Amino acid sequence: MSASLNEPAVRPENPRFSSGPCAKRPGWSLEALANAPLGRSHRAKIGKQCLAEAIDRTRDILKVPADYRIGIVPASDTGAVEMALWSLLGPRGVDLLAWESFGSGWVTDVLKQLKLEDTRVLEADYGQLPDLAAVDFSRDVVFTWNGTTSGVRVANGDWIPADREGLTICDATSAAFAQDLDFAKLDVVTFSWQKALGGEGAHGVLILSPRAVARLESYSPPWPMPKLFRMTKGGKLNEGIFKGETINTPSMLCVEDYIDALKWAEEIGGLEALIARADANSGAIADWVARTDWVDFLAVDPATRSNTSVCLRIVDPRVAALAPAEQAAFAKSMVSALDAAGVAYDIGAYRDAPSGLRIWCGATVETADVAALLPWLEWAFARQLATLDQAA
Repeated sequence: MSASLNEPAVRPENPRFSSGPCAKRPGWSLEALANAPLGRSHRAKIGKQCLAEAIDRTRDILKVPADYRIGIVPASDTGAVEMALWSLLGPRGVDLLAWESFGSGWVTDVLKQLKLEDTRVLEADYGQLPDLAAVDFSRDVVFTWNGTTSGVRVANGDWIPADREGLTICDATSAAFAQDLDFAKLDVVTFSWQKALGGEGAHGVLILSPRAVARLESYSPPWPMPKLFRMTKGGKLNEGIFKGETINTPSMLCVEDYIDALKWAEEIGGLEALIARADANSGAIADWVARTDWVDFLAVDPATRSNTSVCLRIVDPRVAALAPAEQAAFAKSMVSALDAAGVAYDIGAYRDAPSGLRIWCGATVETADVAALLPWLEWAFARQLATLDQAA
């Protein structure tokens, strides 16, 4: 497709395509949070009711099994993952899967902070998955369902056996509410509502299977446990955490905002509708990529391409011939131009990822806005390419 230096006539109504915090749900306003119990204790009856409502609505929308516990925890998805790693790992060997920045971060934590010795690291370059057939499920397994910084996801849970011996610990923060999580194959699921449904930052959600609870109640880690990570009392699960009695003080404004997003999700048709919206958004980009010669997906296999954090690389020969630092500068200049034009905010590749673009396509984004963005990507590319030609 040819690119033009003329600004497109149509602009996205909402230019927020950040991969976290993500766009608010369509029609959102501060008035939607008018009933938040501000200035009240989260341990008062009203506070506990709001937290319990958030948990119950999460279960309903995500179709979490009735015997799985759901807790609201501190420190976003990172806090939820760390709680699981520090509390559960140790009694078995661990297989660690990494194909992007956050998965690599969990590898670092397990190896350098917990210093577990019986570990295997199965890695893949950005754009690909590790060999899933090589995973040993007699061991605990830690992985991301959707690689937020690579745009690569597992297609489904078929590669995980139902009769596994170890626990599966899944960081699902950019998959929840947009992809079909196979809870029967997952013992720990974590996410942050600031990514999944455009909520505010600082809060995580931790979901535990009965197998994970059994591990918590039968195993005491040999290392000191910070208060924020402690999920048991006297060798038994602290059930209050999973009924709305949070470990530390949550923002009730953020909780109300999450409840508002969950109500919207229910109104539009639940999980199926959320997935359909994300698929439509990423599909619009896929159609554009198919007819555009200067751009391609970072994900190599179409079956593993994310429908939320869509990562693109610039493959035009003139750009590909540049040194890596110059390629990164080219992409950053495109991102800056789009930001200055007010048509796309925060769509640069993650700092540790290959240079390029990353466009959030989760359910809170409107497909019409994605479609309106695409000509602007053409414009930004043509603009920067003209600058490159002038410099030459």
